[in-house]
Amino acid sequence: MKTTVLGLRTAIYQVGDITSAKEWYAEVFETQPYFDEPFYVGFEIGGYELGLQPEENPSRDKTESVVAYWGVDDVREVFDRFLTLGALEYEQPEEVGGGIIVAKVKDPWGNIIGLIYNPHFKVGS
Repeated sequence: MKTTVLGLRTAIYQVGDITSAKEWYAEVFETQPYFDEPFYVGFEIGGYELGLQPEENPSRDKTESVVAYWGVDDVREVFDRFLTLGALEYEQPEEVGGGIIVAKVKDPWGNIIGLIYNPHFKVGS
């Protein structure tokens, strides 16, 4: 049976200061945006899109509803690097079974960024 859902395409984070956020995300994800306008900044991260949108009523007290986990080879290394660059610790790296390691940080605008190492997941599978 063919599915009509093709998979994740974009994760969008709303930020109070899109100019500062663009610089911060470019540094922590080690890439420059491919789309850069005052209403939206887009980064290509491993075949997926990370988007930034200006937030009308900025808040750093954001609730955890949905978390996008960005794949990494070493969760502890990336987690520590994000903290060094200004992220706040939200959830320490932890193995959750099957060799899968997850962690969460908050960006300077209160958004939760998930990090995951999953040896069983392959892009496109």
